[in-house]
Amino acid sequence: MPAFRTSHAHRRLFLKRVVSGIPAVFLLEKSFGAAGKKTVRIVEFNAMGLRTGVTDLEKVEKTDAEWRKQLSPFQFQITREAETEVPGTGKYLNNHADGLYYCLCCNTALFDSKTKFESGTGWPSFYQPIAKENVETRRDTSHGMIREEVLCSRCDAHLGHVFDDGPPPTGLRYCMNSAAMNFVPRRKA
Repeated sequence: MPAFRTSHAHRRLFLKRVVSGIPAVFLLEKSFGAAGKKTVRIVEFNAMGLRTGVTDLEKVEKTDAEWRKQLSPFQFQITREAETEVPGTGKYLNNHADGLYYCLCCNTALFDSKTKFESGTGWPSFYQPIAKENVETRRDTSHGMIREEVLCSRCDAHLGHVFDDGPPPTGLRYCMNSAAMNFVPRRKA
């Protein structure tokens, strides 16, 4: 009888571990996709700047050599090595056209010109991203400072930093590098 109890106890423990592992497997599939590819949830927009839906896309992962083929040396420094443009030199600093700003590396929509404001800092500034899913932040302690780095969610391109000294309604200032973005004028209906 004791052998039966031990065997039964092992079976129950095994089943408990298998059942408790199902959510983890589901989450792994959700994060990595069915084929083992890492995915990310992105909000997509049309040429008029209207939200068209949320989709799971494959995370863009490339080697430095592949990025160097795609980007200029300066764009590589900004987006892949987290460098910063000299203040006042970015091509979008004084851009007041109506449109969307996309990630230079993977073409993910990042910012709408309607949220751009004059911050006086020397970099294009926005009070919010076009969709919270499309950007992410992480703590940056480089250069003896503590800041929040802003990255493209789909390809991890360095975009700039976010600070808490922006205007209403968010009070945030997304201070971006022009070299990390492409601007596309909004198409009229």
